[in-house]
Amino acid sequence: MFSEFIATFGLIAVIWGCVRFRPTMVPLGVAAYITAAYWFTSSTSFANPAVTLARSASDTFVGIRPIDAPGFIIAQLMGAAAATLLFHWFAPTSPKNAEAVMLSHEGNNHE
Repeated sequence: MFSEFIATFGLIAVIWGCVRFRPTMVPLGVAAYITAAYWFTSSTSFANPAVTLARSASDTFVGIRPIDAPGFIIAQLMGAAAATLLFHWFAPTSPKNAEAVMLSHEGNNHE
């Protein structure tokens, strides 16, 4: 369950980071993270309640027992909430707060 928390936390952190700083990179960031998380987490990174439910209905090497699905889903929700809270603090959406923590983009021609 802990590895599922980490996998979901990381996925949501990648999404929030890309959305806030490089929105066009979200698809690449998600694909790269899920590919890596498949190998570095013991849960093979379900990181999504819908995927967890689907895998609990399958009988494959990446499936899980239906009895374990609720624990995985709780871990995923906790990981998503933790990442959301971190990014809410780290990169606030409020322009008033953002000026205090974000770098200026004046003269930045990367886009």
